[in-house]
Amino acid sequence: MKKINLPSEVYDVISKLHRANFNAYIVGGCIRDILLNRKPKDWDITTNAKPEEIIQLFPDSIYENSWGTVRVKTESEDPSLKIIEVTTFRKEGKYTDKRHPDTITFASTLEEDLSRRDFTINAIALDIKNQKYIFIDPFLGKEDIRKKIIRTVGDPDKRFQEDALRLMRAVRFACELNFQIEPRTLQAISRNAHLLRFIAKERIRDEFIKIINTPEAARGILLLQKTNLLHEFIPELEEGIGVTQNKHHIYTVWEHSWRALDYAAKKNYNLAIRLAALFHDIGKPRTKQGEGKESTFYGHEIVGTKMTAAILHRLKFPKQFTDKVIKLVRHHYFVYDPEITTDSSVRRLIMKVGKENIFDLAKLREADRIGSGCPKAVPFRLRHFLFRVEKILQEMSGAQPSLKMLAVNGNDVMKILNIPPGPKVGIILNILLGEVLEDLSKNNKEYLQQRIKELGKLPLLELQKFSHKAEKKYRQLLLQEEEKIKKKYHV
Repeated sequence: MKKINLPSEVYDVISKLHRANFNAYIVGGCIRDILLNRKPKDWDITTNAKPEEIIQLFPDSIYENSWGTVRVKTESEDPSLKIIEVTTFRKEGKYTDKRHPDTITFASTLEEDLSRRDFTINAIALDIKNQKYIFIDPFLGKEDIRKKIIRTVGDPDKRFQEDALRLMRAVRFACELNFQIEPRTLQAISRNAHLLRFIAKERIRDEFIKIINTPEAARGILLLQKTNLLHEFIPELEEGIGVTQNKHHIYTVWEHSWRALDYAAKKNYNLAIRLAALFHDIGKPRTKQGEGKESTFYGHEIVGTKMTAAILHRLKFPKQFTDKVIKLVRHHYFVYDPEITTDSSVRRLIMKVGKENIFDLAKLREADRIGSGCPKAVPFRLRHFLFRVEKILQEMSGAQPSLKMLAVNGNDVMKILNIPPGPKVGIILNILLGEVLEDLSKNNKEYLQQRIKELGKLPLLELQKFSHKAEKKYRQLLLQEEEKIKKKYHV
């Protein structure tokens, strides 16, 4: 018997139901996770107690639905245990809208309750009696977990016709758990893919996000395409199937897109980069000119930006997130040559993309290059780009040492020495900067004002000598900082 460390909060809820002479079982995804040695994200209990009887036992609980689920509050600090859902055994009627049952009635047995669930791996219950743990597994979910199989409870067509979101959930579980979808279940997904049209776009989006956020995201896209699901909510991606590219790519647009996503997922990049990797070349099929190694895709990033925006709006992604992905797709094709590209060009790109997005843009370019079939190493140009970006960002943020960091300015020098604007003002400020760079504690107004008075008494020629030394020190410091950034990016 597998050793189970049951959280005390769950054990207490079960025990209280038992003491009131009710049957109670831990059920669903938490049991699947226990068997897979994963930490459950939440905990569910099913019982023959009716909702009003559950509420009597747990007066602080919440009951705001019509399907028999009471949310029991606990004192736990663990987010997964703050609420434990306790649901009365139930049976469900027809699913006219392909999402919710028309009627829900309370069942009399655990087996009836388990039979309504989606997949066998989620239809396992755990009975706790006298400190003994007994798995109740009428649909052989434990065996499917051992074999790493996703299989529906009973007739797959019926299960998917009841709740069409299960079509997406099957793919999501396959990716999250790295399982295979059992052949009959896989075929039924393809047959019923059209039912996805009955599902709210927000629900589809949420399952899609969960798929994309797994390390197996690329496999998820391939499964969605194979089962006809992708065609139902992002048909634009399929336009790249069979579309060959030029000499810079060895894969079709479709292959390149999912391979770029695969790299981003394996590197654990954020959701925006993953989606941008998937969509960055989505405009290529509509802009392709010519065939073979010399074919072109002029303006594909602009067309792709519009297509990406339409997809994300259709799936109800938040505006701020959508804007970020759109910026990444729009500028993924930026040109950078260490010998030609100027600092001002890099600054303009940073302003267009946003300081907060520029390094994500570089990660997208990396996924793009690796996804094209190039050697699996970050090219020198991209590393040099990152070096230039960090260097320029330091300049833009004022992180680099400059006269602006001084606690005094030119007006202070002119006022204290009673002199007009001229070279002497800049020379004195340079000397002060040199002193501050050697000892930051000197960067206070009182000390610097006193030094201005002292320096003001020196001849101009002597001041110039001090200024040259300070400038030399300043240039050496900048070079040292630059070398650090170069070393960081191996350039």
